[in-house]
Amino acid sequence: MRISTKKLQELAIFTTVVTGAGVGTMYYLMQKFAASEYHQLAVQKLEACSFAMESLGAPPLKVYNLRLTDKQNYIDQHWAQQIKIPVRGSKTGGYLYASSHRDTAENWRLKQAVLKLREGQTIDL
Repeated sequence: MRISTKKLQELAIFTTVVTGAGVGTMYYLMQKFAASEYHQLAVQKLEACSFAMESLGAPPLKVYNLRLTDKQNYIDQHWAQQIKIPVRGSKTGGYLYASSHRDTAENWRLKQAVLKLREGQTIDL
């Protein structure tokens, strides 16, 4: 049984497209999972701090996706430690580091939030 080179090329292209679409969809869905309550609590804390917002040059505040490959991010059922959230304002950007825990009522509580700007300045929220 012979298969033409053209058919093999079509199969390779189809497989590449389907795999790429699958990986892209998975990444998108994981970002939605990662941006849960502990993520929102940290961003709300940042938005409530006028000094930090002024230092960033916000509003507008741009919050980027978590880097899922970053080994510093640790999330399990009860802890979200050292979550590194990229943020940017009109002046500069940086990372919002947050630690949260889940209480007995299954609600997330923000334990610590720190903004580290590119220039090296650290703002404890």
